[in-house]
Amino acid sequence: MAIDELLNEHEQSEKVRGWLRNNALGLIGGVGLGLALIAGWQWWQGQRLQSGMMASATYAQAIEALEAGKIPQDKGRALVAGLEKSNPTLATLAALTLAKAQVDAGKRDDAIATLRGLGEVDPDLKPVVRQRLARLLIDAGKAKEALPLVDDERNASMLEVRGDAQFAMGDKAQAQASYRKALALIDVANPQHRLVAMKMIEAGGTPPHTGVDG
Repeated sequence: MAIDELLNEHEQSEKVRGWLRNNALGLIGGVGLGLALIAGWQWWQGQRLQSGMMASATYAQAIEALEAGKIPQDKGRALVAGLEKSNPTLATLAALTLAKAQVDAGKRDDAIATLRGLGEVDPDLKPVVRQRLARLLIDAGKAKEALPLVDDERNASMLEVRGDAQFAMGDKAQAQASYRKALALIDVANPQHRLVAMKMIEAGGTPPHTGVDG
C-alpha cells in the first residue's frame, strides 16, 4: 500500500474519532431516548394486556353472579362503570345481562336505568341496547319515549318495536305501516315474519304475505 493511501486512511480515521468525540453526548442521548421509548412501549403494552385480562375476569365473574340472580346492592353501577373504563364492549354486554337479571327480579325500572346509564356503547351492540330499552319503556307505559330509540328503517327488529310502540299509543295505522316495512325485510321462512304478521293483523292490517293459517 502506498504511503499517501496510508496517510489518507489515517486522516479519515482521525476525522471519524473527532466526530465521535464531538457528538458522543448526542449519540448517547439518542440511544438512551430510543431505549426509553422501547421500554415505555413495552410497559404500555403490558399494562394494556393486564388491564384487558382483569376486565375479562371481572366480566366473567359478574356474568356468573347475574345469571344466578345475584344483583349487586348498588344495582350494578360500579360494575358497569369499571368495565367502561377498560372495555366498552364488555361493559355493554354486562349492562344487558344486568338489565335482564333486574327484569327477571321484577325490577323493570332498575333495568331501564341501567341501559339509560350506559356511556360509551359498543357501536355493534347499540341497536340491541336501544331495542331492549324501547321494549322496557313500552312495557312501563312510556311508548312515546321508546319511539326515538327505534328509528332505523333498515332494521326489521327496530321497525317491529316501533310498531309495538305505535300500537301501544293507539296509532294503529302507523303501527301497520311499521309492521309492513319490517315484513319487507324479513324472510318468509323466518319465525319473526310470522310474529310480525300476527301483530299486523292485531293492529287491523293485512300482511302482504301472512304465513298465518286462516
